[in-house]
Amino acid sequence: MRFRSTRNKELDVSFADAILNCVPQDGGLYVPCRTEDLRRWLLYMDEETSFSSIAGTLTSAFINEEFSPIICETIATRAFDFSPEIKQLDDELFFMDLSTGPTGNHRDFGISYLAAAIETIMQYRGGTSIILDVTTGEMGASLANALRGKYHIKAVLVYPKGSLRGLEEKDLVWDGGNIYPVELDGSVQDCYSMVKKVFEDREFIKARGINVANTANIGRLLPQAFFYPFAFSRIKSKVHSDIHYALAAGNYSNVVAGLYAWQFALPLNGFIIPSTDALSVDALGNPILLDSIVPLNERIECDPANPSNLERLEDVFSANELMMKHFIYPRSIKDEEVSFAAKELYKKYGVLADRHTARAYAAVLNRKDVVSDESAIVLINRDHPSLSQDYIRHTVGEVPEMPLGVKKSLLKFNLNKPVITSPEQLFSILCSI
Repeated sequence: MRFRSTRNKELDVSFADAILNCVPQDGGLYVPCRTEDLRRWLLYMDEETSFSSIAGTLTSAFINEEFSPIICETIATRAFDFSPEIKQLDDELFFMDLSTGPTGNHRDFGISYLAAAIETIMQYRGGTSIILDVTTGEMGASLANALRGKYHIKAVLVYPKGSLRGLEEKDLVWDGGNIYPVELDGSVQDCYSMVKKVFEDREFIKARGINVANTANIGRLLPQAFFYPFAFSRIKSKVHSDIHYALAAGNYSNVVAGLYAWQFALPLNGFIIPSTDALSVDALGNPILLDSIVPLNERIECDPANPSNLERLEDVFSANELMMKHFIYPRSIKDEEVSFAAKELYKKYGVLADRHTARAYAAVLNRKDVVSDESAIVLINRDHPSLSQDYIRHTVGEVPEMPLGVKKSLLKFNLNKPVITSPEQLFSILCSI
């Protein structure tokens, strides 16, 4: 598989180059150049096929021109000693849990795969790749777990003063680890602005091998496409109708990844999501993508520090809203509907849902005009419910138990180093790695 930019269909780069130099010069985002028909791989998988096997098989299938099957299996095996979980709640409703990684956060999957891919590539190429990102806790804890034992990746994490969590002394660069935390005396938006300033210097980031671990990097987003074949392998013997996925919008990375799975020939009929200001619904129920009003060549550059994947979603449909309406079902949800959905999940199925999962289920309950009652629904839960204890206690009166890994990811880490105040200081740190 080769990759191009959302703003330049003539661009053609390899998988390795797309993830190591993850920001196209034209200000777009990397996307697959063409679709691959992976039907023979997808239909072979069943309930006995492990998630790491699915990841390795599909990695081999779509980058076999670049890496041998052994290398592809190595990437997947290194990345995934954990797996999503699928539960059947009733005849047509299934629950896919992505909170099963080491920190209980859905980011664990994409970050672990990206780290394994970069480490494997750099072992062959030589040198070190540097990840530069903003964290308010979750990203840092997940990266710390993913980078332990790696030798060819370092991560510089910029965070607001006092907000760093989930690290241990052994993770720090000066103690032999891979993480260089940088504390900023400012807001999280100030952190994003400073990181964006670095990425504006294209020559610098290319010379230093700097990239990101958020979904601006296609190597972070693409493994999220594995969720959908995994779910299909678990439910295909139980389903005899359409399959729809219901999920929180987030930055739309999981929706885009699901659409890539569909392009690879996975049986999939659409996505039910709560509407947002960016992707809403008109009076007839059709999706409205506000960004489409502005032509690509007149837009500002995509922000690698704080990405949205709506431009990738547009690219899948070539900005064709008529086609989009047959796959994307935004639903306008009120607060009272969210509370009702959370209580319904608990009372009927024993599921403790955070606000995001409850909103997605509220969209399912509000789907009658777009999806038939016979359609199978896979409700996606992104993060462990213990990360939303206050909301769940207030809504259903229960307190979710917190696993040890989640507890560790929340432990405050005191850096005890001077804060930085200028982009020049950040440039200096990156030069020192």
